[in-house]
Amino acid sequence: MACALRSIYLIMCNFAPGNILIFNRYFSIMAEKKTTTKAAAEKAAPAKKTSATKKATTTKKAVKAVAVIDAISAGFKAGDVYEALAASEKALTVKEIAKAAKISEEETLVGMGWLFKEGKIAEAEGKYTLA
Repeated sequence: MACALRSIYLIMCNFAPGNILIFNRYFSIMAEKKTTTKAAAEKAAPAKKTSATKKATTTKKAVKAVAVIDAISAGFKAGDVYEALAASEKALTVKEIAKAAKISEEETLVGMGWLFKEGKIAEAEGKYTLA
């Protein structure tokens, strides 16, 4: 930037006082050209990004989320399973419990293990209900 300002200063020193108006018009035209070029580039750039984004989304593979299981989260999952079974008032499969509790099947099994240990749920023919 400093180099550009110095070159402008040197050019201005070479102009006679009457020619400064021409100098100002020249550089204002150059500034307008740069502005319109930038605007055109910005309009064209998003179109390229969207096409690149479409390609990237089609090639991405689904990543399975990994749940962190500790004593606290297992207790919360047990509460979710218990509430789902209490709300349904009938025997449910593991998939149905997971859907009703809005948690994954693995998290459902963790919560069910907790409830089995406490004797709060019972199993009959692959379906689970409150004991």
